[in-house]
Amino acid sequence: MVLIPPEGADWLAVTDASLPVAQALDFAGDPSCGGVVCFCGTVRDHAEGRPGVETLTYEAYREGAERALGELAAAARARWPELGRLVMLHRTGTLVVGEVAVVVVASAPHRNEAFDAARYLIDELKRTVPIWKHERWAGGSGWSECAEPLSAQPAIELS
Repeated sequence: MVLIPPEGADWLAVTDASLPVAQALDFAGDPSCGGVVCFCGTVRDHAEGRPGVETLTYEAYREGAERALGELAAAARARWPELGRLVMLHRTGTLVVGEVAVVVVASAPHRNEAFDAARYLIDELKRTVPIWKHERWAGGSGWSECAEPLSAQPAIELS
């Protein structure tokens, strides 16, 4: 499956395909935006108390996850109305150390809003989107110890 950017301002997807980081960064560019912040989460070789991580397998309730990504984008746009384009892409399936598991890009007229929105999006994605991580390490395997119960996305507050 190849990911193709949409016509709109938000590119949101959960996929088993490799994530197109450069294309996501290009998509987020906007002539009215001087700040573009890109965050890539990659598979690292360890986790708390689990040295020698070899693979991570991500599972998702795809429809629910993509709906949650849309709600998250709407919440970010309500919080920072000046945002340009947003990207939230998450991999599923088995990934090895070094592979990109998640990409978040936010563009805004100024860097502060782009940084704030990107941080908000990745933090809330991890907290609210139904995606789970199973780790395989040198001594065994199990669900990620940093996994938290999913929380509902807070209601959009318009000011």
